[in-house]
Amino acid sequence: MNGDAAKIDGAEARRANRDNWDDRVPLHENAYGIEAFDDPAHLSDVIRDDLPILTRILGTDDLSGVDLVHLQCHIGTDSVSLARAGATVTGVDFSEPALVAAAALAQRSGVAATWVHTDVLDARSAVVGDFDVVYTSIGTICWLDDLDRWAAQIVALLRPGGTFFIRDGHPALYALDEDAPQLTTRYAYFGDGRAQEWDDASTYAGDGVVTHIRTYEWAHPLSEILGSLLRAGLRIVHFDEGRTLPWRFSPRMVEVPRGYAWPEDERDLVPCTYTIVARRD
Repeated sequence: MNGDAAKIDGAEARRANRDNWDDRVPLHENAYGIEAFDDPAHLSDVIRDDLPILTRILGTDDLSGVDLVHLQCHIGTDSVSLARAGATVTGVDFSEPALVAAAALAQRSGVAATWVHTDVLDARSAVVGDFDVVYTSIGTICWLDDLDRWAAQIVALLRPGGTFFIRDGHPALYALDEDAPQLTTRYAYFGDGRAQEWDDASTYAGDGVVTHIRTYEWAHPLSEILGSLLRAGLRIVHFDEGRTLPWRFSPRMVEVPRGYAWPEDERDLVPCTYTIVARRD
Protein backbone atom coordinates (compact mmCIF):
# COMPACT_ATOMS: atom_id res chain seq x y z
CA MET A 1 0.00 0.00 0.00
CA ASN A 2 1.19 3.50 -0.76
CA GLY A 3 -1.12 6.02 0.85
CA ASP A 4 -4.29 4.27 -0.37
CA ALA A 5 -7.46 5.06 1.54
CA ALA A 6 -8.47 2.37 4.02
CA LYS A 7 -11.47 2.07 6.32
CA ILE A 8 -10.13 0.68 9.60
CA ASP A 9 -11.10 0.87 13.25
CA GLY A 10 -9.10 3.56 15.02
CA ALA A 11 -7.98 1.27 17.84
CA GLU A 12 -6.76 -1.36 15.37
CA ALA A 13 -4.85 1.28 13.41
CA ARG A 14 -3.23 2.62 16.58
CA ARG A 15 -2.08 -0.89 17.50
CA ALA A 16 -0.40 -1.26 14.12
CA ASN A 17 1.18 2.17 14.49
CA ARG A 18 2.39 1.36 18.00
CA ASP A 19 4.08 -1.84 16.79
CA ASN A 20 5.81 0.18 14.08
CA TRP A 21 6.95 2.89 16.52
CA ASP A 22 8.19 0.25 18.97
CA ASP A 23 10.41 -1.02 16.15
CA ARG A 24 11.71 2.48 15.46
CA VAL A 25 13.13 3.00 18.94
CA PRO A 26 16.57 1.35 18.56
CA LEU A 27 16.90 2.80 15.05
CA HIS A 28 16.20 6.31 16.28
CA GLU A 29 18.45 5.95 19.30
CA ASN A 30 21.24 5.45 16.77
CA ALA A 31 20.05 8.07 14.27
CA TYR A 32 19.13 10.95 16.59
CA GLY A 33 22.68 11.63 17.78
CA ILE A 34 21.79 11.31 21.45
CA GLU A 35 25.46 11.43 22.40
CA ALA A 36 25.19 15.18 21.79
CA PHE A 37 23.15 15.37 25.01
CA ASP A 38 26.33 14.62 26.96
CA ASP A 39 26.93 18.35 26.50
CA PRO A 40 24.74 19.88 29.26
CA ALA A 41 23.99 22.89 27.04
CA HIS A 42 22.72 20.83 24.11
CA LEU A 43 19.08 21.22 23.00
CA SER A 44 17.38 19.44 20.12
CA ASP A 45 16.93 21.43 16.92
CA VAL A 46 13.15 21.15 17.33
CA ILE A 47 13.26 22.85 20.72
CA ARG A 48 15.75 25.47 19.54
CA ASP A 49 13.16 26.44 16.93
CA ASP A 50 10.09 26.23 19.19
CA LEU A 51 11.46 27.76 22.39
CA PRO A 52 11.64 31.41 21.24
CA ILE A 53 7.98 31.39 20.23
CA LEU A 54 6.84 29.59 23.37
CA THR A 55 8.75 31.83 25.77
CA ARG A 56 7.59 34.97 23.96
CA ILE A 57 3.97 33.89 24.34
CA LEU A 58 4.56 33.01 28.00
CA GLY A 59 6.38 36.29 28.57
CA THR A 60 9.42 34.55 30.09
CA ASP A 61 13.13 34.18 29.32
CA ASP A 62 13.04 30.40 29.74
CA LEU A 63 10.72 27.70 31.09
CA SER A 64 11.76 27.89 34.74
CA GLY A 65 8.83 27.11 37.02
CA VAL A 66 6.67 25.85 34.14
CA ASP A 67 4.83 22.54 34.55
CA LEU A 68 4.77 21.05 31.05
CA VAL A 69 3.35 17.84 29.59
CA HIS A 70 4.83 16.69 26.29
CA LEU A 71 2.37 14.60 24.27
CA GLN A 72 3.77 11.99 21.85
CA CYS A 73 7.27 12.46 23.22
CA HIS A 74 8.89 9.41 21.51
CA ILE A 75 12.43 8.76 22.84
CA GLY A 76 12.59 11.99 24.80
CA THR A 77 15.10 14.18 22.96
CA ASP A 78 12.69 17.12 22.91
CA SER A 79 11.41 16.36 26.43
CA VAL A 80 14.94 16.42 27.84
CA SER A 81 15.57 19.67 25.96
CA LEU A 82 12.45 21.23 27.48
CA ALA A 83 13.63 20.16 30.92
CA ARG A 84 17.01 21.75 30.23
CA ALA A 85 15.15 24.95 29.38
CA GLY A 86 13.77 24.90 32.92
CA ALA A 87 10.43 23.10 32.66
CA THR A 88 9.19 20.36 34.96
CA VAL A 89 8.41 17.81 32.26
CA THR A 90 6.01 14.89 31.97
CA GLY A 91 6.44 12.91 28.75
CA VAL A 92 3.55 10.87 27.30
CA ASP A 93 3.78 8.23 24.60
CA PHE A 94 2.01 5.03 23.53
CA SER A 95 5.28 3.16 22.94
CA GLU A 96 6.67 1.58 26.08
CA PRO A 97 10.12 0.95 24.53
CA ALA A 98 10.25 4.62 23.55
CA LEU A 99 9.64 5.66 27.16
CA VAL A 100 12.33 3.27 28.39
CA ALA A 101 14.72 4.97 25.96
CA ALA A 102 13.50 8.40 27.06
CA ALA A 103 14.08 7.60 30.73
CA ALA A 104 17.58 6.35 29.93
CA LEU A 105 18.35 9.54 27.98
CA ALA A 106 17.09 11.71 30.84
CA GLN A 107 19.26 9.83 33.32
CA ARG A 108 22.26 10.07 30.99
CA SER A 109 21.60 13.80 30.55
CA GLY A 110 21.19 14.47 34.26
CA VAL A 111 17.65 15.80 34.08
CA ALA A 112 14.52 14.76 35.96
CA ALA A 113 11.31 13.91 34.11
CA THR A 114 8.17 11.82 34.57
CA TRP A 115 7.12 9.33 31.89
CA VAL A 116 3.57 8.09 31.30
CA HIS A 117 2.72 5.17 29.02
CA THR A 118 -0.66 5.80 27.42
CA ASP A 119 -2.37 6.60 24.15
CA VAL A 120 -2.49 10.36 23.72
CA LEU A 121 -6.25 10.10 23.14
CA ASP A 122 -6.56 8.79 26.73
CA ALA A 123 -3.98 11.12 28.24
CA ARG A 124 -6.24 12.84 30.77
CA SER A 125 -7.16 9.58 32.49
CA ALA A 126 -3.53 8.45 32.74
CA VAL A 127 -1.60 11.60 33.60
CA VAL A 128 -1.62 12.94 37.16
CA GLY A 129 -2.06 16.67 37.70
CA ASP A 130 -2.61 19.65 35.45
CA PHE A 131 -0.16 21.84 33.58
CA ASP A 132 0.86 25.33 32.54
CA VAL A 133 1.82 24.09 29.07
CA VAL A 134 0.73 21.20 26.88
CA TYR A 135 3.32 20.76 24.13
CA THR A 136 3.48 18.59 21.01
CA SER A 137 5.61 19.03 17.93
CA ILE A 138 6.60 17.50 14.59
CA GLY A 139 5.03 14.35 13.21
CA THR A 140 2.21 13.97 15.71
CA ILE A 141 -1.43 14.41 14.76
CA CYS A 142 -1.27 12.64 11.38
CA TRP A 143 -1.29 9.46 13.52
CA LEU A 144 -4.60 10.37 15.20
CA ASP A 145 -8.05 9.65 13.82
CA ASP A 146 -10.11 11.85 16.18
CA LEU A 147 -8.95 15.43 16.68
CA ASP A 148 -11.97 16.42 18.78
CA ARG A 149 -11.00 13.73 21.30
CA TRP A 150 -7.38 14.91 21.09
CA ALA A 151 -8.32 18.53 21.75
CA ALA A 152 -10.49 17.48 24.70
CA GLN A 153 -7.44 15.84 26.31
CA ILE A 154 -5.45 19.04 25.87
CA VAL A 155 -8.07 21.24 27.53
CA ALA A 156 -8.50 18.77 30.39
CA LEU A 157 -4.73 18.73 31.02
CA LEU A 158 -4.37 22.52 31.05
CA ARG A 159 -4.79 24.72 34.08
CA PRO A 160 -6.97 27.82 33.58
CA GLY A 161 -4.77 30.31 31.76
CA GLY A 162 -2.58 27.47 30.46
CA THR A 163 -1.00 27.37 27.01
CA PHE A 164 -1.07 24.77 24.25
CA PHE A 165 1.72 24.67 21.65
CA ILE A 166 1.96 22.63 18.45
CA ARG A 167 4.30 22.81 15.47
CA ASP A 168 3.78 20.10 12.89
CA GLY A 169 4.07 19.21 9.23
CA HIS A 170 1.69 21.30 7.14
CA PRO A 171 -1.29 19.42 5.64
CA ALA A 172 -0.59 21.11 2.29
CA LEU A 173 2.87 19.51 2.39
CA TYR A 174 1.42 16.09 3.22
CA ALA A 175 -0.80 16.31 0.11
CA LEU A 176 2.28 16.44 -2.15
CA ASP A 177 3.91 13.54 -3.98
CA GLU A 178 7.26 13.33 -2.21
CA ASP A 179 8.87 11.49 -5.16
CA ALA A 180 7.64 13.69 -8.03
CA PRO A 181 10.21 15.76 -9.95
CA GLN A 182 8.23 18.93 -9.18
CA LEU A 183 5.63 20.09 -6.65
CA THR A 184 2.67 17.84 -7.46
CA THR A 185 -0.41 17.14 -5.38
CA ARG A 186 -1.05 13.40 -4.98
CA TYR A 187 -2.81 12.75 -1.66
CA ALA A 188 -5.99 14.13 -0.12
CA TYR A 189 -5.76 17.43 1.72
CA PHE A 190 -9.27 17.07 3.17
CA GLY A 191 -9.83 13.93 5.23
CA ASP A 192 -12.96 11.81 4.86
CA GLY A 193 -12.52 9.64 7.97
CA ARG A 194 -10.58 6.94 6.15
CA ALA A 195 -6.93 6.32 6.94
CA GLN A 196 -4.03 6.39 4.51
CA GLU A 197 -2.44 2.94 4.59
CA TRP A 198 1.33 2.64 4.16
CA ASP A 199 3.74 -0.27 3.87
CA ASP A 200 7.25 1.01 4.44
CA ALA A 201 10.12 -0.70 6.21
CA SER A 202 12.18 2.49 6.49
CA THR A 203 11.79 5.41 8.89
CA TYR A 204 12.46 9.11 8.42
CA ALA A 205 15.80 8.82 10.28
CA GLY A 206 18.71 6.44 9.78
CA ASP A 207 19.21 3.51 7.45
CA GLY A 208 17.66 0.65 9.45
CA VAL A 209 14.39 -1.11 8.74
CA VAL A 210 11.42 -2.09 10.91
CA THR A 211 9.67 -5.44 11.19
CA HIS A 212 6.12 -4.07 11.40
CA ILE A 213 5.93 -2.13 8.16
CA ARG A 214 2.23 -1.19 8.00
CA THR A 215 1.10 2.15 9.38
CA TYR A 216 -2.01 4.30 9.16
CA GLU A 217 -2.22 8.08 8.97
CA TRP A 218 -5.08 10.57 8.66
CA ALA A 219 -5.31 13.74 6.61
CA HIS A 220 -6.29 16.76 8.73
CA PRO A 221 -6.75 20.11 6.94
CA LEU A 222 -5.95 23.29 8.84
CA SER A 223 -9.67 23.97 9.22
CA GLU A 224 -10.09 20.70 11.12
CA ILE A 225 -7.03 21.27 13.32
CA LEU A 226 -8.02 24.82 14.25
CA GLY A 227 -11.68 23.85 14.53
CA SER A 228 -10.98 21.05 16.99
CA LEU A 229 -9.09 23.42 19.29
CA LEU A 230 -11.76 26.11 19.04
CA ARG A 231 -14.59 23.66 19.66
CA ALA A 232 -12.77 22.45 22.78
CA GLY A 233 -12.84 26.02 24.11
CA LEU A 234 -9.28 27.13 23.44
CA ARG A 235 -8.47 30.63 22.20
CA ILE A 236 -5.91 30.93 19.39
CA VAL A 237 -3.19 33.43 20.30
CA HIS A 238 -0.56 32.69 17.64
CA PHE A 239 -0.46 31.11 14.19
CA ASP A 240 2.25 31.02 11.55
CA GLU A 241 3.63 28.85 8.76
CA GLY A 242 7.21 27.85 8.03
CA ARG A 243 9.39 27.06 5.03
CA THR A 244 11.67 24.43 6.61
CA LEU A 245 11.35 20.97 8.17
CA PRO A 246 13.48 19.09 10.70
CA TRP A 247 13.34 15.98 8.48
CA ARG A 248 13.69 15.37 4.74
CA PHE A 249 10.14 14.91 3.46
CA SER A 250 11.29 14.55 -0.15
CA PRO A 251 14.60 13.51 -1.73
CA ARG A 252 14.48 16.82 -3.62
CA MET A 253 14.70 18.82 -0.40
CA VAL A 254 18.03 20.47 0.34
CA GLU A 255 19.76 20.76 3.69
CA VAL A 256 19.54 24.13 5.42
CA PRO A 257 20.49 25.22 8.95
CA ARG A 258 18.59 22.95 11.41
CA GLY A 259 16.60 21.16 8.74
CA TYR A 260 15.52 20.80 5.12
CA ALA A 261 13.68 22.95 2.58
CA TRP A 262 12.54 22.85 -1.02
CA PRO A 263 15.00 24.18 -3.62
CA GLU A 264 15.23 27.95 -3.33
CA ASP A 265 13.09 28.69 -6.39
CA GLU A 266 10.22 26.64 -4.87
CA ARG A 267 10.56 27.69 -1.25
CA ASP A 268 7.79 30.29 -1.35
CA LEU A 269 5.31 28.02 -3.15
CA VAL A 270 4.18 25.70 -0.36
CA PRO A 271 4.39 25.81 3.46
CA CYS A 272 6.28 23.05 5.25
CA THR A 273 5.05 23.55 8.82
CA TYR A 274 2.44 25.41 10.82
CA THR A 275 2.61 26.59 14.43
CA ILE A 276 -0.44 27.14 16.62
CA VAL A 277 -0.41 28.47 20.15
CA ALA A 278 -3.72 28.50 22.03
CA ARG A 279 -4.79 29.37 25.55
CA ARG A 280 -7.34 28.02 27.97
CA ASP A 281 -9.18 30.97 29.54
